[in-house]
Amino acid sequence: MTRAKDMAGLAGLAQLLLDHRLSQLREAANRREQSRTQIAALDLAAEPADLPPVAAGQVALRYQLWADTRRSELNALLARQTVDWMEARDAARNASGRTQALQAIAGRLAARR
Repeated sequence: MTRAKDMAGLAGLAQLLLDHRLSQLREAANRREQSRTQIAALDLAAEPADLPPVAAGQVALRYQLWADTRRSELNALLARQTVDWMEARDAARNASGRTQALQAIAGRLAARR
């Protein structure tokens, strides 16, 4: 094999790695967005139908207690997902730089021929 072919092969492998890293980034972003949507949905409490005012107040209070606990759990999950997303973003950024550098070198070697 020639140097140009070797570099083209490396550039191809780097592109595969970049595609994989971008896929991981998309998955992390989707998980993060799903948690954000769930947190937002907690604020949309359903109106109790046909309940006396006291019972409706109790239902609303119980829902708020449950929603506060769930919101706390989701916020902790969102924090972990944000860290995962940031790590995936950095890995994709590194893979992108590596791919661009190898493609540029492969292009220069191919142009010399």
